[in-house]
Amino acid sequence: MHSQFRARIMNRLIRFRKVNVANSLTKSLQQQNINALSKTYATKAPAFNYIIVGAGSAGCVLANRLSEDPSDSVLLLEAGPKDTLLSSKRLMWKIHMPAALIFNLCDDKYNWCYQTTAQKHMNNRVLYWPRGRVWGGSSSLNAMVYVRGHAEDYNRWEKQGATGWDYEHCLPYFRKAQCHELGADQYRGGNGPLHVSRGKTNHPLHVGFLEAGQQAGYPFTDDMNGFQQEGVGWMDMTIYKGQRWNAASAYLRPSFTRSNLTAEVKTLVTKILFDGTKAVGVEYVQGGLTKKVYANKEVILSGGSINSPQLLLLSGVGNADDLKALGIPVVCHRPGVGQNLQDHLELYVQQECKEPITLYKSQKPIKMIQIGLEWLLKFTGEGTTAHLETGGFVRSRPGVSHPDIQFHFLPSQVIDHGRVKPNAEAYQVHVGPMRPTSVGWLKLRSANPKEHPVIEPNYLSTGTDIWELRQSVKLSREIFAQKAFDKLRGRELTPGSHVQTDEEIDAFVREKADSAYHPSCTCKMGQSSDPMAVVDPETRVIGLENLRVVDSSIMPSIVSGNLNSPTIMLAEKAADMIRGHPALCDKDVPVYKPKL
Repeated sequence: MHSQFRARIMNRLIRFRKVNVANSLTKSLQQQNINALSKTYATKAPAFNYIIVGAGSAGCVLANRLSEDPSDSVLLLEAGPKDTLLSSKRLMWKIHMPAALIFNLCDDKYNWCYQTTAQKHMNNRVLYWPRGRVWGGSSSLNAMVYVRGHAEDYNRWEKQGATGWDYEHCLPYFRKAQCHELGADQYRGGNGPLHVSRGKTNHPLHVGFLEAGQQAGYPFTDDMNGFQQEGVGWMDMTIYKGQRWNAASAYLRPSFTRSNLTAEVKTLVTKILFDGTKAVGVEYVQGGLTKKVYANKEVILSGGSINSPQLLLLSGVGNADDLKALGIPVVCHRPGVGQNLQDHLELYVQQECKEPITLYKSQKPIKMIQIGLEWLLKFTGEGTTAHLETGGFVRSRPGVSHPDIQFHFLPSQVIDHGRVKPNAEAYQVHVGPMRPTSVGWLKLRSANPKEHPVIEPNYLSTGTDIWELRQSVKLSREIFAQKAFDKLRGRELTPGSHVQTDEEIDAFVREKADSAYHPSCTCKMGQSSDPMAVVDPETRVIGLENLRVVDSSIMPSIVSGNLNSPTIMLAEKAADMIRGHPALCDKDVPVYKPKL
């Protein structure tokens, strides 16, 4: 009886062990199949040596320079469309006709159309921030003014922790990028991809502005980007053969002959993919589908001063407390991401013109059609310039080491970013301080990549900035009051003759000052010992591997002028770093220093 019972128990145990063994084998085989499928998927998943996020001024430069090595595959991802017609290789006239720049500032097809928070020091106004969302980025929307800033801006960067970014190490990259129509010299480049020209209209109002500036006591400078920035003179412009010469024209399209460069449009990158602290790829949405792509070498963010910090934050790189509050897993605590936001404020001083020589009639519908047709057929006429052909840089007061106020002169009238049509024969100067002391920030509004971040520039939060804008009005009026304008000068349209006291000017500034569209410094470059630095002087994100940021966001502080040319320079220099090339250097290049 016991032996029979024992035999039955043993048989059951044997069957149980066989089942377990079989199950274990089945599970093992299933896991092997899963692993094999994973390996197969990983093998089939697209991979490139470099992934560049953003086809703006910096991204186009990097796509070109990194793809020069045929052994390196490069993928460029752009959230917006091409800057050419999708059905052909024809250029989009809105973008490439220089005189049509106003149309792009309000077109959300090519524009992120950001807005700031209500500015408490500016009557709670919400300011409009257009930024490019198209091949060429903001170089496809801007006023095509080519300004490098001052040599001391880059020497200041060096002192702020950006080792190797002083003027002598930046100047050769300005020259490498540039092809100036006046030829090469110690300051200008002669055979780079970026064509630069001088104003050619010789409009009497431009001539009048230069004469008036000199009558007001400012020197004439024959090259604001050369030996002497200070003074009034003819502006350089990124215009070539009557067309806007954006970063896509200069760098991107010429590189499409290379099979190792792939460029995708209408791709919203939503996340950087990490393996621990190593960036291995990105996730993006295209055509309603979520996709992933991997980088064998590096992921490079070139989305600009809003998109690059936004993507870092969405990916878990930023202030840990802020990320946790939004439910975003923290990959790296870098509290400086989105901080240090700097921008130029400017305002318009507008004067009525007694003679009908402004561009007022050129902005009437019939005349605009005529101008447009001539441009389309021959690339000639009034459509070939943005008309910002003269300007100047001056010092607001004695003791300032280099110019801190900039003028752009226009023989026309602009109202509300061009969203309101001109209403008078008038000319104006765009004027504002170059090195503001008000500093802001941006943060995520939510974990949704499609939602714009909170942008807080914190304008006019210091007495220095208020004083400099007040001084900007006074100095502009002084120029317009000179003899050169006597026969042309009518009544002052803005601020208006009723605005005279400091308090009245300050009130005008609060009500009318606006962004010059130069956001920067939100992923500032510095030493790893600086807790607010985001990238090191090699443009690598501190604390992470295989991840860089290369665009205007890594500037330690804003430069004294427009940002497009410095951003292109920055990307040229970073490309040499990424490829392991020795840094270029121009030693002992003279720079004008005023008597203080």
